[in-house]
Amino acid sequence: MAHKGQLPRPEIKQMVEKITSSGRISRADQQQFMSVLLSQTMIGSAEQELINRVFDLLRAGRLRVVD
Repeated sequence: MAHKGQLPRPEIKQMVEKITSSGRISRADQQQFMSVLLSQTMIGSAEQELINRVFDLLRAGRLRVVD
């Protein structure tokens, strides 16, 4: 469920910045990312945009998945 008007949580923002700046996501990054997201009862619109950025980069082939 999205909630408007909230800033993204720092840990989500930092993870997305690390992933997007490196151009790759490891399995450990993926697990940590999903763990943080799934532990939230609400996801703000700013967080949703960050999440969408990661998925858009994956779909476009601009992120490499590494082990």
